[in-house]
Amino acid sequence: MKLGLLGGSFNPIHVAHVRMAEAAREALGLDRVLFIPARLPPHKLTTDLAPEADRLAMSRLAVQDVPGFEVSDVEMRRSGASYTIDTIEALRREFGPDAEFFFLIGSDTLAELPTWREIGRLSMLCRFVPMIRPGAPQPDAAKLAKGVGEAEACAIFGRMAPMPPLDISSSDIRRRLAE
Repeated sequence: MKLGLLGGSFNPIHVAHVRMAEAAREALGLDRVLFIPARLPPHKLTTDLAPEADRLAMSRLAVQDVPGFEVSDVEMRRSGASYTIDTIEALRREFGPDAEFFFLIGSDTLAELPTWREIGRLSMLCRFVPMIRPGAPQPDAAKLAKGVGEAEACAIFGRMAPMPPLDISSSDIRRRLAE
């Protein structure tokens, strides 16, 4: 089984998240896509997160009518920061050794990837798939290679997939609501 994994704070989830997952499903031939709201994102330690239950409920509402899309509460069930390595290990126990995991990330996140907890082991347990956001600068391949190794950086760059052009972000939605 080929599983796409889309994690994030989903504060709030929006149509671009869903469209990104649809594009990845088509490009990679994924059987299912799991949306995984982070309980406490370690790279976004912030106090302006909506309550966990609300972000989980919003995520479920956003994908309820999309076949093959579902929401996992795997990170909400754990205490502390939501590290991807812990999530992948939990999903491996849930789906078994034959499941293939494709972790969908925005191409702008590639710069942070070398700082992720146990990135070497993590890149052996899942395949990172950068989704190229329209208008985003090309990620720095050399910087990624320093963090994950040249072979893994080449593999990650080889899996880049285009994202549908939608000019929307969670931070923009929050800003508009505040205004």
